Amino acid sequence: METNYYKGNKKILMLTTLAFFITFVVWFNMAPLMSTLKSTFGLTNDEVAILAVANVALTIPARVLIGMLVDKFGPRKVYSGLLMILSIPCFAFALSNSFIQLMISRMFLAIIGAGFVVGIRLVSEWFPPKHVGFAEGIYGGWGNFGSAAAAMILPTLAIIFGGEDGWRYAIGLTGLIALVYGFIFSRIVKDTPEGIEYMRPKKSGALEVTSYKDMIGLIIMTLPVYGILGFLTYRLGWQLNFISDGVAYIVFAALLGLLILNINKILVVNKEALKNGIPEKEKYSFKQVAILDFSYFCTFGSELAVVSMLPLFFEQTFTLSIAQAGLIASSFAFMNLMSRPGGGWLSDKFGRKKTLTILMLGLALGYFAMAQIGSTWPIWLAVVITMCCSFFVQAGEGAVYAMVPLVKKRITGQVSGMVGAYGNIGATIFLTIFSFVSPKAFFITIGCSAIVCFLCTLFLKEPDMEAIVEQTFEKDEEKNAERVVS
Repeated sequence: METNYYKGNKKILMLTTLAFFITFVVWFNMAPLMSTLKSTFGLTNDEVAILAVANVALTIPARVLIGMLVDKFGPRKVYSGLLMILSIPCFAFALSNSFIQLMISRMFLAIIGAGFVVGIRLVSEWFPPKHVGFAEGIYGGWGNFGSAAAAMILPTLAIIFGGEDGWRYAIGLTGLIALVYGFIFSRIVKDTPEGIEYMRPKKSGALEVTSYKDMIGLIIMTLPVYGILGFLTYRLGWQLNFISDGVAYIVFAALLGLLILNINKILVVNKEALKNGIPEKEKYSFKQVAILDFSYFCTFGSELAVVSMLPLFFEQTFTLSIAQAGLIASSFAFMNLMSRPGGGWLSDKFGRKKTLTILMLGLALGYFAMAQIGSTWPIWLAVVITMCCSFFVQAGEGAVYAMVPLVKKRITGQVSGMVGAYGNIGATIFLTIFSFVSPKAFFITIGCSAIVCFLCTLFLKEPDMEAIVEQTFEKDEEKNAERVVS
């Protein structure tokens, strides 16, 4: 049951969810106004594609970096700083007068997509381990709705402001809201409840592991973060012809250099501790992190990819208008409001491993069912199948982040950052696959990935709640810790 330690946690959850909601409004404030931008600046289809790449490129490494900063400095400072600092490129985007200005400001603005990581650590500090899944689900599901809110509200705001610059005022307003709320957040939010110590990593710069085998695993799981950035560079250079071969090779060399530095940092951070031996009570299995990475790859990665292609899929399959197809396709995203908290609640109620395993199997079956949708189907049945699949996808996301805060308290930010980055990696890979195959093959590919992930989740270990409570409370408060577990 909840104790006085967590007094005020619902207020913190509300404030943190609003912060996440605002970051997603700002991150996705370009998409609903893209047709206006295209006509205003005379953008080509390739330039639109480049802006889309710019909007996600730095989100991937930013989630890893922000995770480290959260663990070191605390979520209050990092979240408020992120909101205030990233309002600057938002204003720059609204004031842009050329494609280059649009692209550069968008690249920096992509970093705000890492805000999600901050709240995961903050919410986990304010809720007992047995209830953290539902709380994280509300945070993720309702905050994620910011992207849909941007799509619904910003075009209307642009019309209300009126004139050729209406879109500028609409986007500028989102930056102003982020700036103001960042200041408010810094004044009224605290990192932890009274009596609970905020635990920081012993060393910063890389994830702490507890065995040499896990260190090798961490290095291997780091490779895709740089690999996907290399692929995006390839798209900008050889597919979209935006950068020259020379610039592309310089970027590749820089990524290789950063990868080497990252691997060296992993070795430096962990070498001494592994040599001296890790106390048994501080050990955790990196295998848990790797499986959660892949689970989010399949859940959130597929959600972003499917949301991007679903309107056109319905439009072409059932010969619908753009408005009708968009409305039907939006049902996939709207399920987030219930599904993600539902996945967290199920995890709290029935166990994290069992819930995630069942949801991954349901996700696979859902995508296999979507692969069968054709023009001869009744539209209502296609919508029902889509919403059922969406439930398993987003409930799976909730189940993943019901377990992330329970891996190891003091590195929650870094674990959350890596898992979140893999979600974006999954989206990039799935969308790339979609560019080469039919929608049916696309859905089957995701379903097969989910089957592999389902098999991986069988090797997860259910978190030890008593050990987690010991990490949360100081030793002289063991009596109160026992009350939280009960």
